[in-house]
Formats: sequence, C-alpha cells, structure tokens
Amino acid sequence: MMTTSSDASELRRVRWRCRRGMRELDQLFERWLDREWAAVSDAERGVFLRLLDCEDDKLWHWFMGHEAASDAELDALVRRIRALPPG
Repeated sequence: MMTTSSDASELRRVRWRCRRGMRELDQLFERWLDREWAAVSDAERGVFLRLLDCEDDKLWHWFMGHEAASDAELDALVRRIRALPPG
C-alpha cells in the first residue's frame, strides 16, 4: 500500500502523541502503531485517538488490568493492544 505524504505526516503526529513519559505505555502504543495503524479503519483510528486523549493514570490502570474503561470501544482496544505479543 502506498502512503502519501499526508499519511506519513499524520502518523508522525500520532506517534508524537503516543509519547507519555511512561516506558510501558510508550512501548504498547508504539507497538500498536507499527503493527496495526496502517491496516485499521478510520473508525478504529478514531478510537485510538480517543484513547490518547485519556489521562495517563487511567491508561496505566487499564493497561495493567486493574480497571476496565467504561467506554466499550476503548476497553476493547486496550484489550487488543495488551494482547499484541512483544517484539
């Protein structure tokens, strides 16, 4: 699939937004971006962008499995991201 310069610019902007200052969260988000972003629908990308709008402490609890997001779409995405194998 060819990427346009606007696609590459958008990916750079999203990658920058993924930087949270918590290595664990940074790695989870980067892994999803690298493996899934190009293949998912605009709707799924929108859910990911909504996830990035959440506060770090909430994200931490969701990704560590201490709590579930009350929003079903966010919760499903968190579970999919957590299920991605490392490496």
